[in-house]
Amino acid sequence: MSVEISGRDRVPRTDPGSGRPPAPGSPHVLRSTAAIRERAGQLTDRARAGDSPWFVIDDAALPAAAAEVAGVTRRRYPDLDIPFHSRWRHFEAGGVDRTSMLRSRLGDDPAEQARTLIDLAVVSVLLDAGAGPDWSYLEADSGLQIGRSEGLAVAGWHAFTAGLFSGDPGHRLRVDAIGLAELTVDALSAAFQVNRRNPLVGLDGRVELLRRLGTALTAHPDVFGEQPRPGHLYDAVLGASTADVDAHTILSLLLSCTSGIWLSDNVLDGIPVGDCWRHDAVRGEGPSDGWMPFHKLSQWLTYSLLEPFAWAGHRVGGLADLTALPEYRNGGLLLDTGVLRLRDPAQAHHRHLVGDELVVEWRALTITLIDELASLVRTELNVDETRMPLACVLEGGTWAAGRELAGKLRSGLPPLDIASDGTVF
Repeated sequence: MSVEISGRDRVPRTDPGSGRPPAPGSPHVLRSTAAIRERAGQLTDRARAGDSPWFVIDDAALPAAAAEVAGVTRRRYPDLDIPFHSRWRHFEAGGVDRTSMLRSRLGDDPAEQARTLIDLAVVSVLLDAGAGPDWSYLEADSGLQIGRSEGLAVAGWHAFTAGLFSGDPGHRLRVDAIGLAELTVDALSAAFQVNRRNPLVGLDGRVELLRRLGTALTAHPDVFGEQPRPGHLYDAVLGASTADVDAHTILSLLLSCTSGIWLSDNVLDGIPVGDCWRHDAVRGEGPSDGWMPFHKLSQWLTYSLLEPFAWAGHRVGGLADLTALPEYRNGGLLLDTGVLRLRDPAQAHHRHLVGDELVVEWRALTITLIDELASLVRTELNVDETRMPLACVLEGGTWAAGRELAGKLRSGLPPLDIASDGTVF
């Protein structure tokens, strides 16, 4: 896999739909990872100054946290040949190479293979938020009982290969707008083996999210084709090029076309902004003042789309532009290693909403502190960013260490109790 590491700051070059540069303070300025990092940095600086009502940052705890992550990384990948943190790792649950099994069923055309794999990645990522502690999936072929993110991935893989997301019986290995529009809660429930003894958190929300995706596909035929499917992103990203693929270009395209699908329904100046939330201490120009962007699932999707492009023979660049994923494994790692502390420990026992200021700030601090932690992890492992970009630190890495600590401390539960609709946590 050819990977180029770039640290360029990204801002949207044009306002999607007008072709003009985004107006200062317009909602479109929230659609860049430069804005994510800059605004997260504001909240991190405030916390370090002791002005956060929610969190204390203990910089002295960062080296021990880095050593913890480095130890987990060495154990999981002794040769430090670390793949990207992406949905494709979850398809390998139980040591079964499901990706190779699927690719063997596809034709020899690399472009069509990529479209099919993008179809799968898109629905799988959108189905990938917390499953809850009581759900698991029994894979008939292997006999494996798999829970959490891996279980969701394997269940989604089987639903995809069975044609659940296709509206064309003659082409079952695809996702299209018709199939998504026809998806029902009962159908997804059956595919994911949900029942009273096997409950899945946010099932209705996941179905609604996929239906909204179908609507977005139809609304953007210039990107998703006249017969809309996610896989046509392949053609839209490449355009006239046949060589390089830029990670932030993929993310920008996703944000311009799919920001309206998120169940949060967050809107700024009449424009859906998706995974962006209010925080009164965040400063920005004009109407964007007070908004903290994250785009967690869109970035998780972008990470997960890089390999289908690489497998089709394209060089992947701009990895450094993407941020850490601000979710409960990376954020939990920081709390469980003492890098972050709650000012009021009782908050750990309260139920929070994803839009609560405490949760928004936790996620923002995660963005900045994982960047800092990644640098220390590389030093521990004696590698540079070219050898170990953030996508590999996450995989090695911070996400796995966060899960292991949660398993030791709370039987796998996150350190904060957050009400989930199945699309953010």
